[in-house]
Amino acid sequence: MTVASKKRKMSQAGGSKQKSAVNAHPTISRDDSLINKKLPEELLLRIFSYLDIVSLCRCAQVCRTWNVLALDGSNWQNVDLFQFQKDIKASVVENLAKRCGGFLKKLSLRGCESVQDGALDTFARKCSFIEELNLEKCKRLTDRSCESLGSNCKRIQVLNLDCVSGVTQKGLKFIRHRQRVGFEVLLTDDGLKYVGESCSDLRVLNLQSCSHLTDQGIQYVAAGCHRLEYLCLSMCSRITDRSLQAISMGCQLLKDLEVSGCSLLTDSGFHALAKNCHDLERMDLEDCSLITDQTLAHLSAGCGSLIELSLSHCELITDEGIRTLALSLGALDNLTVLELDNCPLITDQALDSLRECRALKRLELYDCQQVSRGGIRRFKQVAPNVMVHAYFAPATPPVH
Repeated sequence: MTVASKKRKMSQAGGSKQKSAVNAHPTISRDDSLINKKLPEELLLRIFSYLDIVSLCRCAQVCRTWNVLALDGSNWQNVDLFQFQKDIKASVVENLAKRCGGFLKKLSLRGCESVQDGALDTFARKCSFIEELNLEKCKRLTDRSCESLGSNCKRIQVLNLDCVSGVTQKGLKFIRHRQRVGFEVLLTDDGLKYVGESCSDLRVLNLQSCSHLTDQGIQYVAAGCHRLEYLCLSMCSRITDRSLQAISMGCQLLKDLEVSGCSLLTDSGFHALAKNCHDLERMDLEDCSLITDQTLAHLSAGCGSLIELSLSHCELITDEGIRTLALSLGALDNLTVLELDNCPLITDQALDSLRECRALKRLELYDCQQVSRGGIRRFKQVAPNVMVHAYFAPATPPVH
C-alpha cells in the first residue's frame, strides 16, 4: 500500500467519524443557539433589570449585545456601592454618571473615601434627576460638592452628609438656598448640628423615620432654627420629652408638628410644648401611647389655634380628656378634624361633648369599640355636616 492510499483511507475514516459525531446532536447553527438570538432585546433588558451590580458587570463581559443591555441606564436607577467602597475611585463615579445620568435616582457612595469634589461635580451635572444621595464618610468632599449639588440637582430629597468633615456651614447654605422649601436632609445628630448652625431661616424640616436620631440632634435644630413652622419627627423612635422641651424653647413659631410613632413621649413633654408653642394648628400624635388626658388638658389651655389633631392609637385617652378639649375656647371655634381611631376607652359620651365644636368637619372613630351606632346617630342629628368615619365589626355568631 502506497503512502497516498494510506492517507486516502485515513481521510475517509476521519470523515466517517466526524459525520457520526455530527449526527449525534440536533442540527443547530452556532448563532441560532445563542440566547440573544432567541429572545428579543426588550425581554433580555427586562431580565437584566432584576440583577445586582456584580451580575450586571459579569453579563456585560459575555458579548457585545449583552454589554449594551447590561449597561443600559434603566438598569442603574438604584445603585449602592458600599460593598465596593475600597475600589471606588473618582473615575468610576464619573463613568457611572455619564452612562446612567438620565436614569439614576438613588446612589449610595457610603464609605467611598477616594471620591473627591471633581467626581461629584461631574456627577451633579450629569445626574440632575437624582433623588437620594448617600455620601456618608466620603471624607475628601468639601463645600464645592455641596455647591455643585445645590446648583444642578433640583430634585434631590434625601442627602446624607454624615461624617463628611470637609463640609461646613457654607456648604449647607449652598444646598439650602438652591433647594425647594421641603428639602429633606437625612442626617445623624452630628449632621443636624450643621443644620442648626447654618439654616437659621429654615421653615420646613422633615426627618420622618430617621430612627437613629436622638434628643441631641433635635436640640441642635431647636437651638438654631427659630423660624421653623413645620417639623416632622414621625417614627423617630428614640426621641423623648427632652426634644419637646427643646422645641418649646427654640421653635415657638411652630404651626405643624408630626410625632406619630414617637412612643417615648409623655404628658410632661407636651406640657412644655403647650406653654410656648401657641401657634400650633396641626398635630399628629398617633401612637404616642404614653400620653393621657393630661396632654389634652395642656393643649386645651395653651394651643387654642388647633385645627387638626390626631390621637389615633393613644389608648389611654378617655371621654374626660375629649370633654376638656371640646369645651376649650379654641376647639369650639377652630377644631375641624379630630382622629380617634383605636382609642378603646372612648364612648358615646365623647360624642356628646364634641357636639359643641362648631367648626368640626371630620371625625375618625374606626375601631372605637365602645362607640355605638346609636351614639353616632344622635351626634349626626345635632351636627349633620360632620363626616363621621367608623367601623363596626359584625357580631360574633353564638356558639352552639
